[in-house]
Amino acid sequence: MRVISGKARGLKLNTPKNEDVRPTTDRVKESLFNIINSYVMDNNVLDLFAGTGSLGIECLSRGAHKCVFVDKSKESMAIVKSNIKKARVENESTTLNIDFKSAVTSLGKKGEKFTIIFMDPPYYKNMFIDALSSVDENNLLEEDGIIVVEHDTKDSFPENVGRLYKSRDKKYGNTTLTFYKMEEA
Repeated sequence: MRVISGKARGLKLNTPKNEDVRPTTDRVKESLFNIINSYVMDNNVLDLFAGTGSLGIECLSRGAHKCVFVDKSKESMAIVKSNIKKARVENESTTLNIDFKSAVTSLGKKGEKFTIIFMDPPYYKNMFIDALSSVDENNLLEEDGIIVVEHDTKDSFPENVGRLYKSRDKKYGNTTLTFYKMEEA
């Protein structure tokens, strides 16, 4: 697993030794960033269920203003922190080693807003709708922002979750990326 583009291009990132975390493959990541690249520069990113931090670090490498990395696993957060240090993006990074609901509520209370929100929860936990609802209820997505949900292709998602609407799906074998945006007021 490596950083594809930007100031940390080619950097190999640390990955977990167990199977609990499934890092986004380079092929999927490259396709994803072809879709969302216009959202990255000078914007704020939330990497919920960060795992290795690969997606947030890719954004920082490409010029994002800052990224908040959230993961409740101590092991995953240790990998995220080591990758942040390795990529030399400590000044643009905040790490929260808590569950996603606590993180989303806390960020909402602080008035934080994000142009890109990545959601890649453990497939078998079925947290997707809950995470999308929490993000909507806490008003974390910028009006012109995008949410990227990475999930198993067998999973299906509703057209709407609160004020969020599904804008597109992109399939890559067993992995699907589903994109949500905010409905216009």
